[in-house]
Amino acid sequence: MTDFPADLIPVILSGGAGTRLWPLSRELRPKQLLALNSQRTLLQETALRLGGKPMVVCNQEHRFIVAEQLREIDTEARAIVIEPVGRNTAPAVAVTALLAQPDDLLLVMPSDHQVRDVAAFQRAVETALPLARSGQLVTFGIEPTEANTGYGYIKRGDGFAVERFVEKPDRATAESYLASGQYLWNAGIFLFRAASFLDELAAHHPDMIGQCKAALEKGGSDLFFFRLAEDEFAAIAGQSIDYAVMEKTHKAAVVPVDMGWSDIGSWSALWQESDRDDQGNVLLGDVVAENIDNCYVRADDRLVAVLGVKDLVVVATDDAVLVTDKAHDQDVKKVVERLKVAGRPEASQGSRTWRPWGWFQTIDDGARYRVKHIQVNAGAKLSLQKHWHRSEHWVVVTGTALVTCGDKTFTLRENESTFIPAGTVHRLENPGKLPLRMIEVQSGEYVGEDDIVRIEDDYGR
Repeated sequence: MTDFPADLIPVILSGGAGTRLWPLSRELRPKQLLALNSQRTLLQETALRLGGKPMVVCNQEHRFIVAEQLREIDTEARAIVIEPVGRNTAPAVAVTALLAQPDDLLLVMPSDHQVRDVAAFQRAVETALPLARSGQLVTFGIEPTEANTGYGYIKRGDGFAVERFVEKPDRATAESYLASGQYLWNAGIFLFRAASFLDELAAHHPDMIGQCKAALEKGGSDLFFFRLAEDEFAAIAGQSIDYAVMEKTHKAAVVPVDMGWSDIGSWSALWQESDRDDQGNVLLGDVVAENIDNCYVRADDRLVAVLGVKDLVVVATDDAVLVTDKAHDQDVKKVVERLKVAGRPEASQGSRTWRPWGWFQTIDDGARYRVKHIQVNAGAKLSLQKHWHRSEHWVVVTGTALVTCGDKTFTLRENESTFIPAGTVHRLENPGKLPLRMIEVQSGEYVGEDDIVRIEDDYGR
């Protein structure tokens, strides 16, 4: 579907927390922002699935990563809407419908799903377009390939009619659904006119419409984002589109589609969707494996050796290692909850921290010192700032750095270095067309991230 209608707007929902793929996925970098089975992230794959200028709804912490990932694939967003708190999918979509024109068609897609057959998806959208233009609220039902108990189901009626929506079933019920041929998996992908959705939402939840309007009216632009008003949006009782509208409306329609879909909701699901060797193994990174079967082994930054096992998931990042039987991988979220209760930072973030200008990664940390690997994106710059309690040594590894230190501005190139004394106003910029990478050694009585005074900042922090 290369020439999509001008009034068709992709709406990408990017609010997931990503606990089921821990430790690769964290709250501050959930699975939609990761490249799992391709060179692109799931968010990027979603944005390219139909093309056009999408509306994206995401949270505060992910906004700059989302913007950067769209820039990497030359996709200009129609709007990037920041939710101050998560309130499920119905309010998120209501906000985008209010921002659109009444007759605009909204194609609502989660950002963290995989679609292997994009052409089949595009054909399904073409089939759904006349239904949506006529006022129906279309959902896309996935042709089931197994009796999966992790998905909701849709029972088909005559033609494109929906007979009913069904919650996640037990095993016996799911097997009966599969045998009947009348049921589809509910993928949470929708197509409808903005006005059609708002009319149905107003009929069942008029308070939600009013609260979303207030969050928009009292919100405002922030750089290239639109930030919803926090108090007004937080007051909304969050509900999914299914609960709020689709299960109540008489205008629901379903278009069946077999498009190689997966929500990649677990490590075993990712194993299933990945290319496997003759022994059924997925081996990624620096892995040495001997006599193993049907395993998913991923080594992000170190050697991992696996011997004489089967049906295991082994994932090693630079700050955590997960080992689980695939049969228990749905319980990974329980581990994350335990880490949260214990106050462990590994529950929500990795060693790499993302900023609007790039990222930094802590290499070593101790009493009165910290060592970081820093990347500044092409053309980006940090805030003009100073630190009261620490000095910094900068060494350029690759690229070119434009440095402001006190009243001096100068250029550093590969293998060159400089020293920033505590209390000195300074700034780091990348004037080049390639990423700038450098090593920063901090030393002083306190090296916490909150020891910063921003004097000028392009990012409004």
